[in-house]
Amino acid sequence: MKEISEIMPVLVKKRSIFHSEADFQHALAWEIHQELANASVRLELPIQVKNQYLHIDIWVEQQGEPMALELKYKTRSLSVRIGNEQFSLKDQSAQDIGKYDFLKDVQRLEQIVAEKRNCIGYAVLLTNDSAYWTRTANQNTNDADFRIYDGRILEGQLQWGANASEGTKRNREQPITLRNRYVVKWEDYSQPSTVKYGAFRFCIIRVSKEQEAQTVRRWR
Repeated sequence: MKEISEIMPVLVKKRSIFHSEADFQHALAWEIHQELANASVRLELPIQVKNQYLHIDIWVEQQGEPMALELKYKTRSLSVRIGNEQFSLKDQSAQDIGKYDFLKDVQRLEQIVAEKRNCIGYAVLLTNDSAYWTRTANQNTNDADFRIYDGRILEGQLQWGANASEGTKRNREQPITLRNRYVVKWEDYSQPSTVKYGAFRFCIIRVSKEQEAQTVRRWR
């Protein structure tokens, strides 16, 4: 089965920008369908893991090999016309919450991959907000554990700083615990505009049983 990193360069030739996360989800699912003609592609599919159901953004299955995708599309304000189509992206900001939610996706995928035979998971984040991929000098912020700048190593338990407000943590109080070790890598996606926030980049965290085995061997 093709890697998602192979499909993104194909997708960008058709869609350099999306109106919303749902728009991105449908476009990527359709491109997967085009690239993997014999695969079953489902959106928002509930997958049972132990005694709970986890809803997966895109679930692909081909010849008994499932692939689970969780997507995030985080935007800063941008207005641009592509052909006859006008795109007016919202300023979402709240990057600390966005990072937490993305890493929560990775944790969910680890749970699914551990339970489902031959399953591979992908957490994909596409954004025009450089705050996600840029490393800042201040390492003592309340979201320091959740940073996903280029080259960041993700592993173990990640949690809010001691001074994080209750409003920030609402419905996100629990630490995120990762079974595996990941290195964050950002790649260029598109530049539909030359103005500020006119360039998009993406990162993909790939989750597999092989990674878990490698992590276990690393700590022995």
